[in-house]
Amino acid sequence: MSSDSFAFWVPGRIEVLGKHTDYGGGRSLLCAIERGILVVANPRSNAIVHVRDANSGEAADLELSPNVVSAPGHWSNYAITVARRIATNFSGPLRGADIVFASDIPFAAGASSSSALVVAIFLALSAVNDLASRPEYQANICTQEDLAGYLGCVENGLDFKSLHGNVGVGTFGGSEDHTAILCAQPDSVVQYSFNPVTFERAIAIPAGYAFVVGASGVVAEKTGAALEHYNDVSRRLSVGLECWRKATGRNEVSMGAAMTSSANAHELIRDVLMASANTEYSAESLTERFDQFYAESSEIIPAAADALSRGDLVAFGELVARSQRGAERGLKNQIPETITLVREAREHGAVAASAFGAGFGGSVWALVDSSSAESFRRSWADAYRKTFPALADRSVFFVTRAGPPATSL
Repeated sequence: MSSDSFAFWVPGRIEVLGKHTDYGGGRSLLCAIERGILVVANPRSNAIVHVRDANSGEAADLELSPNVVSAPGHWSNYAITVARRIATNFSGPLRGADIVFASDIPFAAGASSSSALVVAIFLALSAVNDLASRPEYQANICTQEDLAGYLGCVENGLDFKSLHGNVGVGTFGGSEDHTAILCAQPDSVVQYSFNPVTFERAIAIPAGYAFVVGASGVVAEKTGAALEHYNDVSRRLSVGLECWRKATGRNEVSMGAAMTSSANAHELIRDVLMASANTEYSAESLTERFDQFYAESSEIIPAAADALSRGDLVAFGELVARSQRGAERGLKNQIPETITLVREAREHGAVAASAFGAGFGGSVWALVDSSSAESFRRSWADAYRKTFPALADRSVFFVTRAGPPATSL
């Protein structure tokens, strides 16, 4: 690596709790994993960005331009989205780069392989162009939480403070993934609320416990029908907020803000939704989605964090199970494979287990005794592969501790 090269390590993440809450202004409980993306960048003399995936050998050439064209369905779309947003938000000359990355995060498995790539490409191009010294950056991005919020908006295409939006990747998501990747604390889970990204607390993982992640082998790629399903979950919450605003004349920016607008806001919002006459969704569908959001953000996560902090793993496991039921019944984003992974994890001795990520595929985490984590991993994987033999070659099971955030190397 030459003296003018830049290198970063960017982890994947586990969404311990916080199923579809971040974009609604709710809260999440998060940690990084020990798998991630290694990215190296060498500056170029022009505005061309050449990106190569060292694992597959695939490469893409793009330009740092606000008009660079998207490539939906290909990993290069995440690099394109970052390059386009940088060119939109930062004036003056921009230098391209030769970028190489390698990842051991399971692809499209809910562990944030895509958001990690967004963070990695941004960190590389930011370093090459010293964006942190520019006035636009300094006026809007003052903390790692700000950077996480900004990169969430890079993905979803929304404005961030005075940094105007451009075409995102096509998902109506939030900044939970980017927050975990940039703000994680080793051997801990971090609790954040969103819109804006706000640190609430860090809770140490009880000594002697580790995570085992089971990637189902069912790709949760956010394209095509999967993208429509993901955005439908998001849309139901935003439509509910629109109904609340219309009925009350209020202008809260998120459902999370609406829930804290008064002491009895929860009941008032439910009353509005139950009486809504929206033509896109039934009143029952909107209320069901709101109930899941409220329970996850306002009841389950604070209580689960309290239980974890006092080492009450029985209570923690019960609250995680309640969250999983909310995903199955309220979000309706679980599939037989992830439901089976959760059940089999508990049957094999996990103190808690839950699906995580966007849903409609993806992974499950299990919290287990560290001394038996490897044997648990093998028995859990064997049980799952016997149930779903067609996925035996595509499923991935690994042990991880709660790892550190993204770092410059």
